[in-house]
Amino acid sequence: MRKLRRIAVLTSGGDAPGMNAAVRAVVRCAAAYGMETYGVSDGYAGLLAGRLRLLDDRSVGGILHRGGTILGTSRCLEFHTSETRQRAIVELERRKIGALVVIGGNGTQQGAATLDALGVPVIGVASTIDNDLVGADVSIGSTTAVEIALECIDRLRTTASSHGRAFLVEVMGRNCGYLALASGIAGGAEAIVLPEVETDPERVANEIRASYERGKSHAIIVVAEGARYNGDKIAHYFQEHSQRLGFELRLTKLGHIQRGGSPCAFDRILGSRLGAAAIEQLHGGIHGILLGYKQGGVVPTALGVVATSTKTIELSLLKLAQVLAQ
Repeated sequence: MRKLRRIAVLTSGGDAPGMNAAVRAVVRCAAAYGMETYGVSDGYAGLLAGRLRLLDDRSVGGILHRGGTILGTSRCLEFHTSETRQRAIVELERRKIGALVVIGGNGTQQGAATLDALGVPVIGVASTIDNDLVGADVSIGSTTAVEIALECIDRLRTTASSHGRAFLVEVMGRNCGYLALASGIAGGAEAIVLPEVETDPERVANEIRASYERGKSHAIIVVAEGARYNGDKIAHYFQEHSQRLGFELRLTKLGHIQRGGSPCAFDRILGSRLGAAAIEQLHGGIHGILLGYKQGGVVPTALGVVATSTKTIELSLLKLAQVLAQ
């Protein structure tokens, strides 16, 4: 690949705390190599519409601590067609942009893999609170999301203890149970419900009842939104069978609050490292990879592998959670 003079960066899919740190690192490290960086507004939708603007060192000042993404983001369903992808390529060629840094999660990196296969040099940066990307042990935003969920769980436990109640806390994560598992372990949950493990409401009831029999006066159950029995379904089951079960659950959905607020120190550093690494790889003529934090360092994984693979969670941690809940 010839020497790069101009690149673009976009954020797509769900916003994640730490995205701005990655954008900042991309712009400033590119400038250090003599490259211009264009920021794409609103993800792939903005790319199709030609909404790009030149970013310099100062335009990314004061964003390191900010949540979300200054570039804006969206989910662009029309990007899945070959015609719209060609439109994206035309927009990049028209501005003589030689490479693209794509910051986002699963759907975002599938689009990145397609563009790279069509001849646009692309580097992906793993960023999603769901932490479901192959190629990353921990993705940008997921640590902050766990911390936010944990703070909420700690606050709910205070009330649960005061009133002797059982609380059901639903966290995000789509079809991945990482957020529920991590926040459940850290929050000392009496039960954790994941998409990866079949669990019915009766089993949850048995676990809570067993905890009461062991002398506990309250309980916290953490459930992933993508579980077959999510928060609404479990709460409805307990309401229907309250007389037989002997207790009720209070449901709290954390929802998008897990994406908001300032990124924690780890996500600021991670975003900075991955953004800088993306520029180093492009400067070295390398593309077609996702950069993720894995086994203590920044590791590349082929975008084609990322786009066609499903990440699994460590189910041994669920067994640990069950032991620790005794």
